[in-house]
Amino acid sequence: MDSELQKAGEAVRRKVLGDDYVDRAIGNADDFSRPFQDILNEYCWGTCWTDGALDLKQRSLLNLGMLAALGRMHEFGVHFHGAMRNGLTDDELRAALIQIAVYCGIPVGVEAFRVARAVRDETKADTR
Repeated sequence: MDSELQKAGEAVRRKVLGDDYVDRAIGNADDFSRPFQDILNEYCWGTCWTDGALDLKQRSLLNLGMLAALGRMHEFGVHFHGAMRNGLTDDELRAALIQIAVYCGIPVGVEAFRVARAVRDETKADTR
């Protein structure tokens, strides 16, 4: 493992998803699953998210489209929250979800908007 890439990946993971989320994910890891958390930090967040070719907003948009297309709506919700943290506006997010509905199908769009609403409501409740 590349410890520097792992540290850089964890830092961007924390920036996108928040300390609470990452602390829970790492804190809930046991001897069996801890190596997977290391892989996530190094490979997914380190190699992919820190290369500088795309900014965080662009990466968030890509993830939303791919996760919706794959039907991975729990992860879609996690990354929708991350997209909000990365500064995507309501107009940008709405446009992305409409495009997801057109290209992935209306049922996927319905689910994406449902998850997005839940994340937005939860985020609003957390800021009160």
